[in-house]
Amino acid sequence: MDAAQTIRGAVTRVADLRTEAQANPSLRMAIAAIKSFQSRRFAGTYADLLESPEYGRAARFFLEDLYGDKDYSLRDAQFARIAGGLQRVFPQQVVETAVALANLHVLTEELDRKMAEVWLSLAKDTSDPARYAICWEEIGRKPDRDLQLKMVLKVGFDLDRLTKIPGLRLMLRMMRRPAKAAGIESLQEFLEAGFDIFGQMAGHDSGAKVFLATVQEREHLWIERLTNCERSTLESELETCLANGR
Repeated sequence: MDAAQTIRGAVTRVADLRTEAQANPSLRMAIAAIKSFQSRRFAGTYADLLESPEYGRAARFFLEDLYGDKDYSLRDAQFARIAGGLQRVFPQQVVETAVALANLHVLTEELDRKMAEVWLSLAKDTSDPARYAICWEEIGRKPDRDLQLKMVLKVGFDLDRLTKIPGLRLMLRMMRRPAKAAGIESLQEFLEAGFDIFGQMAGHDSGAKVFLATVQEREHLWIERLTNCERSTLESELETCLANGR
């Protein structure tokens, strides 16, 4: 399957999941609760990086564009609209990044949907950390969680590599007006933001590599905790993590 087909297939799958959720208000609210909890957990896990002058922008980019709870439907639609054009206009490395992002997005939506289905079945007086721990335990799928992390890191490493392509930043800047005219400014903004943030870290010795290694280490540790810790211990750790992000 080529890049355009992969992107369109992923966007279609995500759109189908969202349409189903829109038809079920309880499920829609549960999915929103899952995404909100994960965003808060990320903010707690990386509170130090979010406050860091060197890594703060990168951490916020990951929180808002990869781990966040905002609506990505506009960017998805733009991805699908220009999927074929990506291969004609952008270097292969940019196309690979777009494919990685699309694949990450569909896997995340599928996992969040499964978590939300369990979330709905739990007593309403169950705390959010307890709910999340139970949901994770019920759906399992640790290989998919490991793959999800691998995809996140790929997007990060791809963006880091893009900063090293001569002339690409100028190309992105020159595309602002055409992108707006074509209705793909959301995708354009994502690419520019990622390029600038990782380009900034490239000015520091091994900045991007240190940042991504930190994400890999901490997320891998959370996957292991969520998979193997006793529930009471896990609930306490999640509560502490959420408090760190406030």
